[in-house]
Amino acid sequence: MSHPLSHLGVLHTALSLVPLVAGIYGFIRHRAIDPATRSGKVYLLGLVLSVATSFTVSSTGGLNPGHAFGVVILLIAFGGVLVPRLGFLGRLRPYLATFALSFTFLLSLVPGTNETLTRLPPAHPLAQAPLAPVVQGTLLVWLVLFVIGFALQCWHIRAQSHGARQLQRAG
Repeated sequence: MSHPLSHLGVLHTALSLVPLVAGIYGFIRHRAIDPATRSGKVYLLGLVLSVATSFTVSSTGGLNPGHAFGVVILLIAFGGVLVPRLGFLGRLRPYLATFALSFTFLLSLVPGTNETLTRLPPAHPLAQAPLAPVVQGTLLVWLVLFVIGFALQCWHIRAQSHGARQLQRAG
């Protein structure tokens, strides 16, 4: 049987939906989570609030590996924001920034998928444990979609930079 959510758990869950929605919007509208856009800013703020509120909820009563996982996600996200400012990375900058922010989206799906599948439907959750086959299968689907999506993002970045170089040569 699933564990009921506390009031803080409900708040955390609601705040965790913000980066999910903003990330999906960013992928559709801008083909990436771009911190220069409103959706990118909302994504990052939602991510920070989601991780911060995760510290208020714990099934073990204290800090757990999930909290450390959230901190790692934040570090990767802020690395993705910082990368474009690192000139020594040259042409890799847009690829690394896009990878980092897209990867944080994927990583955020791990606890979300686990919590959703082990809690819903409330009477008989789809998964009995985080390592249940349905959880692992769903995470594998997310990973495959991430790889395909990142490949498409790379193709888009390359096409944009190639077009910009051609305009420079013509001008």
